Amino acid sequence: MQTRTILVVDDDPHIRDVICFALQKASYSYEVATNGKEALDKASLFDPALIVLDIGLPELDGLDVCRHLRKTSEVPILFLSARDEEIDRIVGLELGADDYVTKPFSPRELVARVGAILKRYGAQRPDPDAEFASPLKQGCLSLDKGSRLVQVSDTQVDLTAIEFEILATLLGRPKIVFTRERILDGAYKDNIHVSDRTIDSHIRNIRAKLSSAGCDDAVETVHGVGFRLGPCQSAVTEQSD
Repeated sequence: MQTRTILVVDDDPHIRDVICFALQKASYSYEVATNGKEALDKASLFDPALIVLDIGLPELDGLDVCRHLRKTSEVPILFLSARDEEIDRIVGLELGADDYVTKPFSPRELVARVGAILKRYGAQRPDPDAEFASPLKQGCLSLDKGSRLVQVSDTQVDLTAIEFEILATLLGRPKIVFTRERILDGAYKDNIHVSDRTIDSHIRNIRAKLSSAGCDDAVETVHGVGFRLGPCQSAVTEQSD
């Protein structure tokens, strides 16, 4: 039996029942919320392990709930939406969501995605090997797997679990051009039908966060192939001027 709670947020009682039944069969405990305000209240009260969050909530929608949560919390978020528009997916991921499922969905797939996200976040606890491993470095950028710390020079950069794994994959082999499939293999070890658009959204998010910290050349696009680590010299150059 799982020891932490999954918060299910959806205003449709049928959808809530389907999700909760699937979670119960997989031995997850859960709480439910029917609107955005209740979701924020229960997230504060129960400290959930993960939130399954519908975008199309009345009044305070799922994107606004995510914005509020991200001010104080890095709780994993799996978005649900009745729309399959790319803008919804990109905005959700850029706000810090970990995955995105479009309605109608397979309850089995949703539970599998929940399990995959929880495994990734569980891996944030340093294991004995990671604790004593040397930080990965390139120019002004450093990543410490043991402490889960990313820095541009002396500025700490907060990444989601998946963003951290993608950056670690690139830093681990800085001269290699990674296809999206290889990034999936390295960062999404429990990959379940993750699309190229999802990887591209995470890459955009990583670039934006590192650029805000002073490093705007961390990830290079190799057109027609994929991505590779950049020189990461921006912050160093600025300091030397």
